[in-house]
Amino acid sequence: MPILKWLTRDEDIKKAGKAEYRLLKEEPKYSYGDKDTDNMIIHGDNLEALKALLPFYAGQVKCIYIDPPYNTGSAFEHYDDNLEHTTWLSMMYPRLELLRDLLREDGCIFIQIDDEEQAYLKVLCDEVFGRDNFINMISVNMKNIAGASGGGEDKRLKKSVEYILIYAKNYQVIEAFKPVYLYSPIYKLVEDYRDAKKSWKYTSALVDKGNKKYIASTVDGDGNEIKIYERSGYSIKSISSLMEEYSLTEKEAYKRFAHCLFQTAMPQSSIRPRVMAKVQEIGSSSELFSIEYIPKTGRNRGKVYEQFYKGESFRLFAWLKDVATEINGEICKKDLLGTYWDVVGETKNLTKEGNVVFNNGKKPEMLISRILEMATKSGDWVLDSFLGSGTTAAVAHKMGRKYIGIELGEQATTHCQPRLKSVIDGEQSGISKAVNWQGGGGYRFYELGDTIFDENGQINSGITYEQLSAHLWFYETKKPFNKPKHKSTVLGVHKGTAYALLYNGILRDKRVDGGNVLTSKTLDVIKADLGNAEYDKLIVYGEASRLGTTRMRENNIEFKQTPYDIKVK
Repeated sequence: MPILKWLTRDEDIKKAGKAEYRLLKEEPKYSYGDKDTDNMIIHGDNLEALKALLPFYAGQVKCIYIDPPYNTGSAFEHYDDNLEHTTWLSMMYPRLELLRDLLREDGCIFIQIDDEEQAYLKVLCDEVFGRDNFINMISVNMKNIAGASGGGEDKRLKKSVEYILIYAKNYQVIEAFKPVYLYSPIYKLVEDYRDAKKSWKYTSALVDKGNKKYIASTVDGDGNEIKIYERSGYSIKSISSLMEEYSLTEKEAYKRFAHCLFQTAMPQSSIRPRVMAKVQEIGSSSELFSIEYIPKTGRNRGKVYEQFYKGESFRLFAWLKDVATEINGEICKKDLLGTYWDVVGETKNLTKEGNVVFNNGKKPEMLISRILEMATKSGDWVLDSFLGSGTTAAVAHKMGRKYIGIELGEQATTHCQPRLKSVIDGEQSGISKAVNWQGGGGYRFYELGDTIFDENGQINSGITYEQLSAHLWFYETKKPFNKPKHKSTVLGVHKGTAYALLYNGILRDKRVDGGNVLTSKTLDVIKADLGNAEYDKLIVYGEASRLGTTRMRENNIEFKQTPYDIKVK
């Protein structure tokens, strides 16, 4: 597969990839709400923060959304968006690798970008995630280019579209995205059609179905019965006559009669010609017919379904109710979204969302909610390592997803922290009304803390037993560490190998002299902690080993010395 090469590629990637493992240190003064929450906001360089998360969250994140600097050559107020091209590439590559490692096997990543680096980013992602794991690229209309808005100068066209690249961790196991719809209020849609001089079709209402009389049956392609009825005494009225009859505004009329409004269509189906042929065979001359049958596929499968046909050409009634839904008391037409999303309407009042101002980089909550609705369910982990003003975390919180947000700049405390605090207090901007947000929950705020090793290569004195355990387990297994309910010398068993750690003299919650050294005594403790666990080999980390060679061989033990045998990815 082709890869993207630049002059200092290998040196840049190697240098960026050498970031040290750091601890995450909570800053309680910025945390808010439920103290037992899993939600995290991390202030610091996202390369180091992502590495700090690996021992605990590798393979755990269902969905990642990032909106990295676009490298447009303009210096935005809150972050550097004026990186040199190769610097931008070397910045992105190792971060993409770490993000991939954090994804669940059935997870996916959404990356928003503009046309300056989109093509290069696509090639980088093909290399990191695999070209076979590319899912789609969404084109997002972010602004109306009419008038003075939209940017652009000289020979260039004004920019209105950005792009979202979507990759799976493993395309073979990822589930199909849930369908996402665009909801447009019917009354507003009718006005837009009228202004554009386009024909709006749903203007007739079957206000009374009348009486039905069975006249014959035919069969579908599988031989299943289709019952045919003549209709009499029915009433069809136009929306305009209903407005006049009931003294309704157009908006009121569409809301009141949405359940029976229809347009007629000439569908390419196997059922319609069968019904027509049967009616012509028996010589019926009714103007309105209905049929009843049980579909085997589609949204009405498995239940008796009624359809109406009108006139000699048997035009099928297509109901507005089948393409509409009620949202907050408003009747809206729903259209299945593909790879073109228009969010211009959501950007008009964007400065008010979350009560924080974030020029040139803020994304509407509705955009992020569509992504999370497509790709996640309640309780899934969501991650954004370029958190900006905190939109992804705010939306995930309101939608009941667990989240990790990382932000390097001061906006971690000036924007993200107050925005999430406001969300927990029940603020009503963005998607709040759509998801019936009432407040609650919490998040914990973290800074990047000490490195695992000091400048002399020794384990930092502030590293706890649990923290070193997590890093050792991830180093050996590339799996996240599940902290045991009770303190134990045993980290776990993976693929037939058991791992144990002797550190800080802690044995069974007690500090014991010589507890960092592998001896007959400490081996007995390790075996007791292993209990009935099945394993073929035991790897023990400690300061030294006093166990004889014979005992080591008899128990199939490999000893590794801390800190010298601990590597950093």
